[in-house]
Amino acid sequence: MKKPVTIDTIQYRYYFLKITMKLDDDRRLSILEKIGVYSSRFSIMEPNVYLTSKEVLMAPKEITEGRRTTAYKYYGVAYLEHNSVFINVKKIPDEKILENTIVHELIHHRFPYLSHGKRFNKLVRLGLKGRTFSAYKKRK
Repeated sequence: MKKPVTIDTIQYRYYFLKITMKLDDDRRLSILEKIGVYSSRFSIMEPNVYLTSKEVLMAPKEITEGRRTTAYKYYGVAYLEHNSVFINVKKIPDEKILENTIVHELIHHRFPYLSHGKRFNKLVRLGLKGRTFSAYKKRK
């Protein structure tokens, strides 16, 4: 005999059901196009992109060193030294968070001297609004 559906069961399903995006060829192309657009806006070289944990594990260890086996926990990871990003499509629930994650990781590449904080978050918001940034120049 089946259990009746109650409010508790519905809430349980709502909170614990994983709703994630699927990675098909169209979604992959869409993500790569967005990364290309934002890379040119931020005046950075387009990074190598990993979209699954499997791709991260298949990459050479020196590229993904430090966040190789824990990358699956995050929406995205920037590997600055090797101009690479990992966008964890399986973990991202919707398009808005996907776009935010892409911009967030590319802002790490454009402003490598900034860590997370108010200024960093402001730059992410500006990037999402379409702001362009000039190329990074090291101080003398």
